[in-house]
Amino acid sequence: MKGLAFDEIEVGQKASFSKTVTEADIVLFAGVTGDLNPVHINEAWASTSFFKGRIAHGMLSAGFISSILGTQLPGPGTIYLKQTLEFTAPVRIGDTITAEVEVVEKMEKNRLRLKTTCTNQDGKDVTHGEALVMPPKG
Repeated sequence: MKGLAFDEIEVGQKASFSKTVTEADIVLFAGVTGDLNPVHINEAWASTSFFKGRIAHGMLSAGFISSILGTQLPGPGTIYLKQTLEFTAPVRIGDTITAEVEVVEKMEKNRLRLKTTCTNQDGKDVTHGEALVMPPKG
């Protein structure tokens, strides 16, 4: 499996990935990362928080962006160099998150600047930012 090379990619090109967030996703992410913040894993504690209930880790949504980069655009062989993120709304169990990547600039040295966004099932922005990647060599 091989990703798209620099010369096969156009400004404006997009790819997306959608997933419904489950209890298991949050528990597994907490276990893998060691982020056991009670706002993610303890309903009783989280119900007294600003969010009034459990929320998914922000980096879980960011992981959906990574999925696109490594499997679709540019795809296998891509090197992820940089990512900025702003978390704008909570993600809850049962939310369906759609991550999208859009090529906004082709740069020198085989680099791409990408707009990255995640929205929920209502179209509300939950995460956005920019990524810098190197697509695989052609």
